[in-house]
Amino acid sequence: MIEATLCFVLRESETDSINETDGTDETDSDTDVLLIEKRRGLGEGWYNGPGGKLEHGETPRECAVRETREEVGLEIAPGVLEYAGELTFLLDEEIHTVCHVFRTTEFAGEPRPSDEARPEWMPVDDVPYDQMWEDDRLWLPGVLDGDTVAGEFHFAGGPPLDEAAFVDHELEWGVSFESR
Repeated sequence: MIEATLCFVLRESETDSINETDGTDETDSDTDVLLIEKRRGLGEGWYNGPGGKLEHGETPRECAVRETREEVGLEIAPGVLEYAGELTFLLDEEIHTVCHVFRTTEFAGEPRPSDEARPEWMPVDDVPYDQMWEDDRLWLPGVLDGDTVAGEFHFAGGPPLDEAAFVDHELEWGVSFESR
């Protein structure tokens, strides 16, 4: 079994627009999420949040901080990460991966590309779910909206997981992860 993390970094963005009623300038505030286009490994070419496998002796929080720094160059303090989800992925009815999902609005630095990832800020309303894992469209909108989730996702016909068929899922929303 693989234990991994995903970290969704959010920021407020402001866009200028013209009020169609009276022609005045307006500033709209929207939320962007930092996604990466994977450059290698599982899910290569697809979008997701920064993240990866836990190293020996590492906590999920420590992994999310390390992977975000390595993949996109952002610094995040472990204490500002909000535990937003725990996702279990089964391949041919055996647990393949348990993924700890975090989100934060607090970070330092500017995203930069790495050998592993090309980062891109995207409006939350424009997340490219058609270029992501098939299950992401089921749980990620809720996580980006501030909810918590526990999920189980069933894939068949693998390995590898990114070539297996998505066949079923179970989701539980509003889960308390206080001890995490």
